Amino acid sequence: MALNELKENLSGVNSDVHAYIEHNKEYYKLLVFRTLMKSITSLTKMLFTGTIVVFILFLIALTTSIGIGQAIGNMFYGFLIVSLFFLIVGIILYLLRHKLDKPILKKFSEYYFNKI
Repeated sequence: MALNELKENLSGVNSDVHAYIEHNKEYYKLLVFRTLMKSITSLTKMLFTGTIVVFILFLIALTTSIGIGQAIGNMFYGFLIVSLFFLIVGIILYLLRHKLDKPILKKFSEYYFNKI
């Protein structure tokens, strides 16, 4: 009798463990899917916004170059001045690139770990 009860209990435990593992597997699949989809949609939004911003900056730089060139009477120097401005901004951003890592990492870690 005791052996049959033990056998039935072990059988029940086995099915409970399989159900637990299956539910966990489904939970983590959904969690990964959710995180992946949020990441992809965020990346798409950033790329779209970034493209628009770059296009706007290009047009502003072009009109500024033409305006400076007309003001000083030489288009070449107008474009040269704006190019040097962008070169200086690029160098500054390159030198400060490590300071940009921390806020970006903090934002993404909050986004990822608060969703779990």
